Amino acid sequence: MKFLFTLFLAGCSILAVAQEGYQINFHVKELKDTTVFLGYYFGEGTFIKDTARADRTGHFSFSGSKRLEKGVYFLVMGKLKAFEPGFLVYQNQHFSMEASNTDYIKTMKVTGDDDNRLFFENMVFNMERHQEASPFIAILKDSTLKEDQKKDARESYNKIDSRVQSYQKDLIAKYPNTLTAKLLQINKRVDVPEPPKKADGSIDSLFQYRYYRKHFFDNFDLANDAMMRLPTAQYQLKLNEYLDKLTVQTADSIMSAIDGLALVAKTNPETYKYLIWSCVYKYQKPAIMGLDEVYIRLYDKYFVTGLMDYWMTASMKKSMKEYADKIRTSLIGKTGGNLIMQDQALQAKSLYDIKKKYSIIYFFDPDCGHCKEESPKLVDFYNRKKDKLNFEVFAVSLDTSMVKMRNYIRDMKMTWITVNGPRTYLGNLHNAYYAETTPMVYVLDSKKKIIAKGLTVSQLEEFFTGYERYEQRKAALKPKGT
Repeated sequence: MKFLFTLFLAGCSILAVAQEGYQINFHVKELKDTTVFLGYYFGEGTFIKDTARADRTGHFSFSGSKRLEKGVYFLVMGKLKAFEPGFLVYQNQHFSMEASNTDYIKTMKVTGDDDNRLFFENMVFNMERHQEASPFIAILKDSTLKEDQKKDARESYNKIDSRVQSYQKDLIAKYPNTLTAKLLQINKRVDVPEPPKKADGSIDSLFQYRYYRKHFFDNFDLANDAMMRLPTAQYQLKLNEYLDKLTVQTADSIMSAIDGLALVAKTNPETYKYLIWSCVYKYQKPAIMGLDEVYIRLYDKYFVTGLMDYWMTASMKKSMKEYADKIRTSLIGKTGGNLIMQDQALQAKSLYDIKKKYSIIYFFDPDCGHCKEESPKLVDFYNRKKDKLNFEVFAVSLDTSMVKMRNYIRDMKMTWITVNGPRTYLGNLHNAYYAETTPMVYVLDSKKKIIAKGLTVSQLEEFFTGYERYEQRKAALKPKGT
């Protein structure tokens, strides 16, 4: 008995070793004596993982001692993808697939993996239902028909749609741990209940928004790294929708939202890394002015503290620090640093000497083509609006040449304050303002607080109109005597 038990343990050990790594066998008759690549999706890109050679009968295999990263994979012959939208690599990574390259979905036979079997069966089922629904869809799209003429088509289409929904619901219920089920769940809508009434009988108008936001990721597992390797960048799309459309666009709200998502993704080192880095990339140069503060907060919380050290290289961390240090001092809401530099007459001019309601700092380079387009626009805006809006322009040339600066002032007819950036009395201007690209515009209020940056000259008038209205509303809401 002891001998048999030892053999049993040895057999289990051999089986365990045999199932390590990956072994995916293919038989595609049309592929003979051909090099085939195993590709995969990652975020918005595609990459090659392995190479195989199809023999004269169309057999080829991909294998390795380490398991493949989970997700959707595809085949590549030459420069063309095959087997799109692909096949699954998930829990079981030892299986075989046989199909015709002319119609691989309908002819696919999977051996040894229920996940891929379900994946292809679902695709075939959907294709058949779509074929059934096509004539009804054509009627529903026909703009020459009245709605009552579409009634029968709509009922028939709804029956087919219900059948698809029922099929997928059953598949998810029976095989919840398969990647096929998880992919189907991604497209499931969040069922939002009707809003309840408050104690006073009124409807809670924000209930449905709060519910939808709270349950937004119910059907999407942020801690499943397979979600990072799909034909469409679902992880990024879901993340962007949540942060852009369901989160108030302030640094506080966005950072709070990211922290909440990170707690979920943190259970998997790969998704934790992907989520945080996606947010870093998103807010390094954000679409909305002022949200670069999120980048600073992400850097301080997740990188300075060492939370990302398990994958970050020293050079990457150094680059992040350098960029964070450059933009940290010139965030929206910060008090802008003073600038004291020489003007064209070699006289010192100070930004802080401007006593207007607003100060516009205009960083330019005399040789910059874009600056030559923007400068005349700023001159026009200055001449039209400087008195009404009560502002002054403090233009800073980033070129060392005083001759170029003087010529530029003359050619552009610039009558505001213009100084030479390198001729500074207070150290490198870049320590106070991030201006590595030109032209760069900053707007400061009367207390020299930064209220806007990175605007084009064409956006200035709209900004001032909006900002003045905001200030008026804020003043009207301010309690009397404060």
